[in-house]
Amino acid sequence: MLRSPIKSEEFASRRNKVLKALKGAVGLVMAGNGAPPLRGAWEANSDFFYLTGIRDEHGAALLFDKSNPDPKRRVVLFLRPTDPELDQWDGFRAQISGTLRSQLGIESIMRTTYLPRMVTGAAARAKRVACLHQFANYGSPASPDLAVFRRVCETVPGVAIEDATNVLPSMRAVKSRSELAQMRLAAAATAEGFSQAMGVMKPGVCERDIQRALERGFEDAGATRPAYNSIVGAGGNATVLHYMRNDEQSGENDIVLIDAGAEVGGYCADVTRAYPVSGKFTKEQRKLYDLVLQALDAGIRAVKPGATFMDVDRAARDIIDKAGYGDTFVHGIGHHLGVDVHDPQTPDKLAPGMVLTVEPGIYLQDKGIGIRLEDDILVTAQGRTNLTKAIPRTADEVEAAMRTARRRNTRSK
Repeated sequence: MLRSPIKSEEFASRRNKVLKALKGAVGLVMAGNGAPPLRGAWEANSDFFYLTGIRDEHGAALLFDKSNPDPKRRVVLFLRPTDPELDQWDGFRAQISGTLRSQLGIESIMRTTYLPRMVTGAAARAKRVACLHQFANYGSPASPDLAVFRRVCETVPGVAIEDATNVLPSMRAVKSRSELAQMRLAAAATAEGFSQAMGVMKPGVCERDIQRALERGFEDAGATRPAYNSIVGAGGNATVLHYMRNDEQSGENDIVLIDAGAEVGGYCADVTRAYPVSGKFTKEQRKLYDLVLQALDAGIRAVKPGATFMDVDRAARDIIDKAGYGDTFVHGIGHHLGVDVHDPQTPDKLAPGMVLTVEPGIYLQDKGIGIRLEDDILVTAQGRTNLTKAIPRTADEVEAAMRTARRRNTRSK
């Protein structure tokens, strides 16, 4: 069973907060279903991971039932029954025991064969159920807890379905010390990856070779894996926001845009930098780079308790608008960051403990120049802290870092 390095006591505290926030309504968070894929790995729903630390138990569920007369059954974890023949293919799984309950910090663990009975009984007692999973878009299947609650309502009259979809996003937005420790490790691993990527950059190098060096650096620095599909785009490819082919050669006068991050302990970093393949920006490239950096710094300065994403966006966008490049800044300023590289957005104003990205950009398709700069910013009581400032930012710092990285790479061969 894959688990988080965060202590079980913290997960228990999170579950208790959810139980309290539901105000007596029944809640259900489901891990999701699916067999291990042939490429990559199956993963539990990130809300389920956030509440349990369990990443690889498909079919699992977490029930919140404050009305249960047994205090030990007010939060219940449900795991699929073990199957020795199936487990031989996918991995042997732990038996329910005192040891497992102690490891997970959950007093009540049952098999999913009991889930329908327990959910129905909880709904019959409370007469209120609340959706914690995010609602699906129109035209898509209903969110998993809503689908279950609708079936319950067919058999138990008088049950009201309520909206509690902002409970978990608001909780996840404010990071604990242990979460921030993992995110700082992710930022450090990301810095090492970017450093190794700079070492292999030269005219004619393939984007894929840069990606390999980047992700090898993540791994060398202790990362579990990349936080998302790394973007390595040279020349015109840098103007494609989610470019992921990473299979073309770089030209001598190209800018290479890298948008990537490492994951450590289940928490992500997300950084973007732009590098001159030659090792030195042209006059035009430097002018655009400095403009985007100015916008980035303006956006970062706008991050503080009580501010909104709109405030941050406006501060950065005004810089680019006034320079005449407003039409080329075609995306939003950033997003929450944490367990997911795009943690759930909330309507809440920024508060201490939140981590967000700030990422302005300019994309000139006719000139084959794309420049986006992105840092990960922690909101503090006093304002903000840049978690990724160690990765060279100014044009002078970038050129100096590239020289150093290339010398180091040459000596290591």
